[in-house]
Amino acid sequence: MSKERASRRFYRIESTSNLIAHLDKGLTAEQENRWCFEIAWEAANKVGGIYTVIRSKAYVSVEEMGDQYCLIGPYKEHCARTEVEEGPLASEPLNRAVEELKKRGYKIVTGRWLVDGNPQIILIDIGSAAWKLDEFKQELWEKTNIGVPHLDVEANDSIILGCVVAEFLGEFRNTSAEYTEGYTPRIVAHFHEWQAGVGLIMSRIRHINIATVFTTHATLLGRYLCAGNTDFYNNLSKFSVDEEAGKRQIYHRYCMERAASHLAHTFTTVSEITGYESEHLLKKKPDVITPNGLNVKKFAALHEFQNLHAMAKDKIHEFVRGHFYGHFDFDLDKTLYFFIAGRYEFGNKGADIFIEALARLNHYLKSTHPDVTVVAFLIFPAKTNNFNVESLRGHAVTKSLRDTINDIQNKIGKRMYEVCLSGRLPDSSELLDKEEMVRLKRCIYSLQRDGLPPVTTHNIVDDWSDPVLNSVRRCNLFNTTHDRVKIVFHPEFLNSTNPLFGLDYEEFVRGCHLGVFPSYYEPWGYTPAECTVMGIPSITTNLSGFGCFMQEQITDPMSYGIYIVDRRFIGLNDSVNQLAQYMYDFARLSRRQRIIQRNRTERLSDLLDWRNLGVYYRQARMKALHKVFPDYKEEMELGMSFKYPRPISEPPSPSSSKVTTPAASVHGSDDESDSVDSEAELEELRKLNK
Repeated sequence: MSKERASRRFYRIESTSNLIAHLDKGLTAEQENRWCFEIAWEAANKVGGIYTVIRSKAYVSVEEMGDQYCLIGPYKEHCARTEVEEGPLASEPLNRAVEELKKRGYKIVTGRWLVDGNPQIILIDIGSAAWKLDEFKQELWEKTNIGVPHLDVEANDSIILGCVVAEFLGEFRNTSAEYTEGYTPRIVAHFHEWQAGVGLIMSRIRHINIATVFTTHATLLGRYLCAGNTDFYNNLSKFSVDEEAGKRQIYHRYCMERAASHLAHTFTTVSEITGYESEHLLKKKPDVITPNGLNVKKFAALHEFQNLHAMAKDKIHEFVRGHFYGHFDFDLDKTLYFFIAGRYEFGNKGADIFIEALARLNHYLKSTHPDVTVVAFLIFPAKTNNFNVESLRGHAVTKSLRDTINDIQNKIGKRMYEVCLSGRLPDSSELLDKEEMVRLKRCIYSLQRDGLPPVTTHNIVDDWSDPVLNSVRRCNLFNTTHDRVKIVFHPEFLNSTNPLFGLDYEEFVRGCHLGVFPSYYEPWGYTPAECTVMGIPSITTNLSGFGCFMQEQITDPMSYGIYIVDRRFIGLNDSVNQLAQYMYDFARLSRRQRIIQRNRTERLSDLLDWRNLGVYYRQARMKALHKVFPDYKEEMELGMSFKYPRPISEPPSPSSSKVTTPAASVHGSDDESDSVDSEAELEELRKLNK
């Protein structure tokens, strides 16, 4: 195959902007006296998804900007003690600006964040500036007419952080100009979400000569409206935003968010769908879309992630054997593991349609593939009072059986060895004595149970009102012998000390076959992105930022293990049918087809690497700089638009078919002698990249 033909078939890093050309550890930025401050409530303060964004992007930011890059956030002692190495900053202007703020009575902690890249960080103690809260609120009211209730602690803390950040930026701007003998420092301050947005507002109304960028990862009003079961996307243009914010008592927060988006020199959102939302709710269209990335680490061996999948899957097998003891009548070689995970937002995360689709999948499999079993895990943190006794008993019983068999196995091996030494083959009666037979019978009897395997691993507080359990009851998914879909609701996040799984979240994801995330409100969606990087196929929707991004970047996402459910342009029942059909189609794949698909899915990880996606952040900064400093010009070429084409080999995924029934669909051949397979594709990629 010619290089030209191959390049048309395969996505290459060079087809997008190449950020690597700018990764000089801040050499260019230092020569241009260019600085970047990134301000976020979750800098070295783990609260939610923005922490993942800031933390994972830090390495690429430092590679590009070096010590001209600095993070700013609130000082939270419980996080800072373990995540921050305290010490002076690398630049004298930075240290002087910090010292000036300390003289004003603020407690400031500086140092390095102990993550990849070790970025500089400045942490502001909110309590040390609380005495100026009334003064800050008065200034905000006089300049913007935004009043904040005294009882809203989070909003008050945001005002304190924002005002101190604005003071620091102003002080640093003046100090830096002194050190460079009048050569104007080009400073960009990038603010994330409304909590940090007050700093942007104060910087603008105080006329500090810096460029500003504001990124919203999800609009405040969007979260509240979706949580209220409204037909959100079909009514976006009809909402009275002031009235809706007022009814939910978040009008002052909404005003902060809206003011920050309008005052910023560059306004960005993390996805097209959030941009559409911002256009209607914040009345501002984003200037740049800044997708969220991950710090992708490639394995030296191309198929190492396949080996990790096999090892993690064996650990999940052990859990399943224990959880379903007494009703363990299905073949693990023909068992698939699906999962959904995230915050316990039942409707927003799509758990409602996931359970309904599982009920339909159960019917499909019972009718057509009774030998295939699907175990569906739901990982949502909920209030519990203890582990389910039946779950713990199952694991104790299976461990006892395994230990007994290992002991007997050793003894049988020794007897067989002794008999064979005498020159004859042993009789079966010589291998297993009566006492061992009794021990085995006891273990087998202990495996018997009267009830069905539990749906949940814990005792849920107020389980009568729990949305997952109520949905499971409504759909009659009770883990009976005849059910081909089994449910396991694990109401806490996974970690390696968990007595049931003994897996952390990453290992668990690697061991599963399919991640299912049919979200209704998901501005980006890190869970399917993490699946992709680990080579695990996933189901997402066209209402998630990740789903929209993949539709834009890939000609046929399904061929690469990215299934996108339509939750925007068709009815709810049709969406459920489509989701059930996707899961049914996946369940019918052969082992070899799933391996090929995992190879292709993992290949997409380059798309999600910050080395590619970081270029959009750079573009946002350059736009802002050009508005404030018209003489500063750097053309950002975002490269030609290029989509991953459909793979040339036979599709590992069934083609689209009617979603209301388990319709016939075309599978790739299961013959090992396929003329074109995943190995051939990988070999062509290797040649192409030489």
